[in-house]
Amino acid sequence: MAAVRFLLDGQAISVAEAPPTLTVLEYLREHLRRTGTKEGCAEGDCGACTVVLGELTPEGQPRYRAINSCIRLLPSIDGKELVTVESLQSPDGTLHPVQQAMVDQHGSQCGFCTPGFVMSLFALYLETPKPTRERVLEALSGNLCRCTGYRPIIDAALRMGEYPSPVHWSRHSAQAAGRGQALRALRRESSLSLPGWHTPRTVDELAALLSAHPEALILAGGTDVGLWVTKQLRALGTVVYLGEIEALQRIDLDADTLRVGAAVSLTDAWSAIVAEYPQLTEMAQRFGSPPVRNSGTLCGNLANGSPIGDSIPALIALGAELELRQGEQVRRLPLERFYLGYQRKDLSPGEFIVAVSIPRPRAGLHFASYKVSKRIDQDISAVCIAIALELDGHEVRAVRIACGGMAAVPSRARATERALIGRPWNRASLEAATWGLATDFEPLTDLRASSAYRLEVAANLLRRFQLEHGGTRLPLRVADV
Repeated sequence: MAAVRFLLDGQAISVAEAPPTLTVLEYLREHLRRTGTKEGCAEGDCGACTVVLGELTPEGQPRYRAINSCIRLLPSIDGKELVTVESLQSPDGTLHPVQQAMVDQHGSQCGFCTPGFVMSLFALYLETPKPTRERVLEALSGNLCRCTGYRPIIDAALRMGEYPSPVHWSRHSAQAAGRGQALRALRRESSLSLPGWHTPRTVDELAALLSAHPEALILAGGTDVGLWVTKQLRALGTVVYLGEIEALQRIDLDADTLRVGAAVSLTDAWSAIVAEYPQLTEMAQRFGSPPVRNSGTLCGNLANGSPIGDSIPALIALGAELELRQGEQVRRLPLERFYLGYQRKDLSPGEFIVAVSIPRPRAGLHFASYKVSKRIDQDISAVCIAIALELDGHEVRAVRIACGGMAAVPSRARATERALIGRPWNRASLEAATWGLATDFEPLTDLRASSAYRLEVAANLLRRFQLEHGGTRLPLRVADV
């Protein structure tokens, strides 16, 4: 009988014929009675459900990262190690340094959110011996607390490295040979197949499965699909999971292109992209939260095609291209042509994304991407805009402007681009071009912003880009600041 297998507290757990819609959180609480992990929002926003997932890197070393258990489907952790808040305490009852620091710094009041904070800090503890305050804030950006005001929790994070290294779950023990061996022992010789769930191990097997089941749901990270289960109570039908296909987990770099496979996490994808384009550092940090980025994938975000998907404008502006496959047929498509309308993509039944290819920086390219939202961390954009500019002397030779939140799909501002090409790169030319935004877009008014606000913000972000990237400057207007 097929079963999901994973490690928990050193023991191999086997769950026979796990339903595709069973979440890790539900299994922990309802089946194992591990109630330390909490359900708050059931959509990956509050962090109360945070656990840590261990898996082998391509180099064969154990790696541990925080994830949201409320939107992670149980079959997707097959072959991995699950660590919950109950796992941290030593057998003799000694608290882990993360837990003890929270106690000593008075980092808990009602306690509901505390296990999630502890697990996010535990992942940080394993990764970084002495994290900076900025690194702590980033690690905790996916955890919400209504009681403490965060200061004592931050204090605990800054002090946790000062405690003696524990025997149980030290940084050394997390990388011990035995853990790697235990994870390797769980590796399957063949693909996992459960009722309604398939985990192919090669791209060819994936193509064959989707040819036989063109109606199947392709699952990558599940950070969006998880909400279909927890919020919409949807049945998923046949699920084909990409997470065990090594070829889709690759990031390749050649002289001209950065290629990111369809199963590469957002964490790893953004790391590779930011290495090429440091201008995207803030966008990467503000994209979801660490647990969301650790589960979700870049290509999954592109395939979802949300009009406010923050990765899409930047990649359109840079001229990214998708590699698509259906059966044995492979084709390439510019990302900007992939989106046909709201939730409509140029994707045939049984066709899937293999990878996205992003041109590497070239001499003379000016590039930036900006996000405007009500909160800095973990908020959906009202407007997201990306601009890639090339100059010929003082004139605009080429420009690509892509916007999210302005239409039913992320798209280019072509009228605005045309108004700039061949013109001097200065404020006067830009002012003449910003009027094109009203031709390019008719934004909706919704709970995040009005149509007029979105148009004005997009224009102001273009002005910001011009100020940051040279050109003759005119005095600022009140509306610009």
